[in-house]
Amino acid sequence: MKAFVFPGQGAQFPGMGKDLYESNAEAKALFDKANDILGFDITKIMFEGTADELKQTKVTQPAVFLHSVITAICLGDKFQPDMVGGHSLGEFSALVAAGALSFEDGLKLVSARAQAMQKACEAQPSTMAAVLALPDETVEKVCAEVSAEVGIVVPANYNNPGQLVISGTVEAVNEACARLKAAGAKRALPLPVGGAFHSPLMQPAKDELQAAIEATEFSAPKCPIYQNVDGKAHTIAAEIKQNLIAQLTASVRWTQEVEAMLAAGATEFTECGPGKALQGMIAKIAKGQEGVVIQGATDL
Repeated sequence: MKAFVFPGQGAQFPGMGKDLYESNAEAKALFDKANDILGFDITKIMFEGTADELKQTKVTQPAVFLHSVITAICLGDKFQPDMVGGHSLGEFSALVAAGALSFEDGLKLVSARAQAMQKACEAQPSTMAAVLALPDETVEKVCAEVSAEVGIVVPANYNNPGQLVISGTVEAVNEACARLKAAGAKRALPLPVGGAFHSPLMQPAKDELQAAIEATEFSAPKCPIYQNVDGKAHTIAAEIKQNLIAQLTASVRWTQEVEAMLAAGATEFTECGPGKALQGMIAKIAKGQEGVVIQGATDL
């Protein structure tokens, strides 16, 4: 069975999408439409901008979304998913690719999400940190202790076994990093991000995005979408909406999501979008399972 997966924020790179724009008429039309929808020339930044320009919140999330969705569309008949999933932002790309959301509505929601998250980041100084080589249970225990004593810090991204990202206030994340190193973490290092994504500190963004999602029409996807909040397959539009709203303040359970896809019979994973981050994560989650193919869209 074939699973198509879509990356999140951080996968962007200068020049992204230019090859698609220049080689495919449908891709060109969608990129041009995106400029109109967003009200600024995002393609100019994607194709010619610097890494710093691409890091602007209003640019990053729509840029990764556009590259991912247009990559899937350009696959044509090769895009025949039995299931889809996306990491954080990538869940929106997956929903559009699977027909649950229109291209236009997906882009508008991603743009609204990016701006709401930026506002939440500015309202409360916060950060995230990568933790390597500790059991999830140890990280969860330390986060709970620090939250009770210092301030909010929670597991944000369960990326693969032994790699977890935590999220919270600057003081609480720094304290958790110190305790996690003492507990034997190979690494517990704050990340260069603007805020505490996938934590309770994103509640203002969640409230703002909820209104936009509830006002948007969703359809049943053409195949199950595995969602971040519970790692399980969903096909009912109302459920998908609620999970998408919950995602902003909930953990990204990527490890559990890929394990569920494998358990459902996935033997081929194709990453649609910039970079290869998900391929690396999936390889670690599927380690020891024979016959699992992990590739990028250009390998099809």
